[in-house]
Amino acid sequence: MYLIALCDDEKAELGKTEKMLSDYEKKRCGMGFIIRHFENADDLLYAVAEENYMPDLIFMDIYLPDNKGNWVSFGIEAAKELRNMGYKGKLVFLTTSKEYALEAFDVDALQYLIKPVSENKLFSMLDKFLENAEEERKKYILLRIDGRFARVALNDVVYCEAQGKTQCLYLVNGTQCLLRMTMAEIYELLSPYQEFVRLGVAYIVNLGYIDSLNSQEVHMNNGKKIYLPRGAYKRLREQYFSYYCRETE
Repeated sequence: MYLIALCDDEKAELGKTEKMLSDYEKKRCGMGFIIRHFENADDLLYAVAEENYMPDLIFMDIYLPDNKGNWVSFGIEAAKELRNMGYKGKLVFLTTSKEYALEAFDVDALQYLIKPVSENKLFSMLDKFLENAEEERKKYILLRIDGRFARVALNDVVYCEAQGKTQCLYLVNGTQCLLRMTMAEIYELLSPYQEFVRLGVAYIVNLGYIDSLNSQEVHMNNGKKIYLPRGAYKRLREQYFSYYCRETE
């Protein structure tokens, strides 16, 4: 499943792009897209900043109105802001002019497509994107947060804490994500990666963010202190040193 954002002030263009994406899904059996529309760049920037929305791929028109209603190459400015916010996904610009092609690549755009975009060109671009994304996406997990799907980088997860019927995922930037999942379900997603270990029934921690540990407690680098269940220290110590030995090989 891939998250795709479409940002264009013209609803007809949004519809055309979504139709081609739907056709691509049908021709590539088993491929799944979750598509979200944005009619201006401000709404997209808000979703990324406030909702932790991290689409795998963004299609963005270069000619968008700014917050004063002036028609400018606001898509380029929005892309720069996305990069400054830490967005590392792929950007594809859709436009009627080649005027800003060089600027598009300054923000590491995957491609610059001239409207009207042909199905062949779009499909070729998607083939290229998916070929590389299959490896990259192994570094992320897809979670449903506050009713929306969000892509979370594994390296951003510091630890997860049980909080009654919901669990709280603590990220390296200080964000706290409440998940309506069981700890068992979350651990099933994280357990294939050696850096994640479970401490009793209440915690899953990222070994990479442990500052220190002793027989009674673990100190995370964000200041969190986690008390160890009885008998957990020996195994945790082995996992911790095994992880760091592999990291330095």
